[in-house]
Amino acid sequence: MNNTSITKSSTNISELSKTALVASLYVVVTVFLAVISFGAIQLRLSEMLNYLALYHKRYVIGVTVGVIIANFASPTWFLDVPIGGVATFVVLMICRYATRNMQNMKLKMIITALIFAVSMFTVALQLYVLANLPFWETWLFVGIGELLSMTIGGITIYLISKRINLYK
Repeated sequence: MNNTSITKSSTNISELSKTALVASLYVVVTVFLAVISFGAIQLRLSEMLNYLALYHKRYVIGVTVGVIIANFASPTWFLDVPIGGVATFVVLMICRYATRNMQNMKLKMIITALIFAVSMFTVALQLYVLANLPFWETWLFVGIGELLSMTIGGITIYLISKRINLYK
């Protein structure tokens, strides 16, 4: 084995480890706080990990896998798993695309928080179909919860990024 293949192998293991760590953190935080992570009024603090996708594309996969696994703990898991997984992946990609030319990380985070809050129509639609909850009110409440989660998470991730290089 030459040095190039050893370096590539080490890089692949490092990438996989970081991705798995993010997915695991998402699952643990969501499930540990399950009482506030699911339903019409929710504060899913694990959503702070969405910001990691702004630092490196590998975290799109890490967060998406975390959402898919965590959503198995949802009372409406049979819809939450596929819809939540796809929606998370799509919204993370939209956020990366929408903020790709921005230099100001705080602005990137604000845009990302707003996009995620608006995307909560997917949760509202599921609750409308499954629990006959009013769509617009549910969207408002879930969106506000998402915006609050993303605000708390944005501050946390931003402060962490000052001590740890999240681009690596």
